[in-house]
Amino acid sequence: MSGSGRGRGVASLRLLLPFLRPYLPRALGAAVALLAAAGLTLAVGQGLRHIIDDGFRGGGEALNRAAIVMAGIVAALGVATSFRYYLVTWLGERVAADLRRAVFDHLTRLDARFYETARTGDLMSRLTADVALLQSLIGSAISMGLRNALTGIGAFAMLVLTSAKLAGLMAVVVPVVLVPMIAFGRRERRLSRAAQERVADLAATAEEAINGMRTVQAFTHEAAERARYGAESERSVQAALRRVLTRTLLILTVILLGFGAITFALWVGGQDVIAGRMSGGDLTAFVFYAVLLASAGATVSELWGEIQRAAAAADRLAEVLAERPAIAAPASPVPLPVPQGRVAFRDVTFRYPSRPEAKALDAFSLEVAPGETVALVGPSGAGKTTVLALLLRFYDPQQGAILLDGVDIARAAPEEVRRRIGLVPQDPSIFSASVADNIRYGRPDASDAEVRAAAEAASADGFIEALPEGYATHLGARGVTLSGGQRQRIAIARAILRDPPVLLLDEATSALDAESEHAVQQALARLSKGRTTIVVAHRLATVREADRIVVMEAGCIVATGTHEALLAEGGLYARLAALQFTDA
Repeated sequence: MSGSGRGRGVASLRLLLPFLRPYLPRALGAAVALLAAAGLTLAVGQGLRHIIDDGFRGGGEALNRAAIVMAGIVAALGVATSFRYYLVTWLGERVAADLRRAVFDHLTRLDARFYETARTGDLMSRLTADVALLQSLIGSAISMGLRNALTGIGAFAMLVLTSAKLAGLMAVVVPVVLVPMIAFGRRERRLSRAAQERVADLAATAEEAINGMRTVQAFTHEAAERARYGAESERSVQAALRRVLTRTLLILTVILLGFGAITFALWVGGQDVIAGRMSGGDLTAFVFYAVLLASAGATVSELWGEIQRAAAAADRLAEVLAERPAIAAPASPVPLPVPQGRVAFRDVTFRYPSRPEAKALDAFSLEVAPGETVALVGPSGAGKTTVLALLLRFYDPQQGAILLDGVDIARAAPEEVRRRIGLVPQDPSIFSASVADNIRYGRPDASDAEVRAAAEAASADGFIEALPEGYATHLGARGVTLSGGQRQRIAIARAILRDPPVLLLDEATSALDAESEHAVQQALARLSKGRTTIVVAHRLATVREADRIVVMEAGCIVATGTHEALLAEGGLYARLAALQFTDA
């Protein structure tokens, strides 16, 4: 997803049009204010000419009139400029919020295939830094660029009216300035894209280290991580400095040419004033308009760099928005029947997109009856967790079909399939919210009493009540303030609250101590009654009471039966049991 760095240039900014369209009246208001401010800025030059030519020659009364007119122009300019600033800043904030929300909404729709290779830090950089660049473009750069462009065009027109000869001298400079602007601008867009990707790398490095800080410190790897972050930071600085150097050369070129032309024109105009061919007021107005023209050119050249940076940011955001989920509801999804909890895998073969050479499941077939508890056991890499991922439709198999209550889940809406499933993963996600809200994630409309009942059923009520604010206690990001067992019991309470027809337990009790494990096993046994339960377990003691144990190896089923039958049969299950049970 990082791209090749070859974007579509300023055309990439078309990405913003759908987000600007709802606010067209405000944009038009800003445009009117911008035109008024540009016109009033040009009027200042005429005010100066009248003060010098009419005011100085006509005495105090004429000077007072000219000064009052000038004050009125300046006051109107202040009002128009303030109005323009408010409207364009408002637009920038609103469009940035809408764009950020649209990108985030799109990210929530992308499937597991995308997140196998996507870097969290890079995505965060796009959501924050890249959107901020576009916000700056809308809330400042575009407005300033248009204002200066209009002012520059108007200033040149007034130069022609004031002195065609001097305006001709200035006109020679304009094409000379435009050529480096275009050349440097193209180079800056490429360098901006590279600089933004280096910032994303930096964010990804920091995110990885911070999330794994306990491991970093446990292995005394702090110095190595600091060095790695420092190296990425230096790469980011060097990429930014290459862009800064390009812009510096552009600004230098524009200022030297623009103000050099003004100096020369002023010298020629001074000769005309001395010879009586031009009045002092005309020369003053000409200098004012020339300075406006040169300043507008310098500002536009600088803003051109901002536009190129924003175009690179739009490229990066467009890449995310162009991603299409492989898992999506069909055009006419098949409705699921009344929930029963019947699950069937039929000759399913699956390879992970990131590992296409290896089969995670190979012609896998399994029928689970409503209300049955089936345990999947086997060595690591056997495909146990893959079974759960496919049932949740995080992926689609390359061959075969998966049925829920008789319907191929590929023909149903993924949301409808997942609403019938409760999941307790091996590493549960705990959100930066209260304990009650984390449990309520299973069913957002649940009452406080239902949340508490779910926690009691998961043997979590005791430790929750001991927290500083009980169920209202705010948990840190990723639940770092809780033990592994406490996090797992909150996840179990979340699944209990959901009350699904199908329950998936992926090493659900792996992080619990013996006492808590016993309590949770009893709760899960009660919860499993009347619903289909598929348990993934390495610890065979936790699945001895399952209705059926399915032994997996290399993506295939190698044995099926009860605990006693599989022990008597020998084979892989018996070998695994011998390693775990001292009485085996």
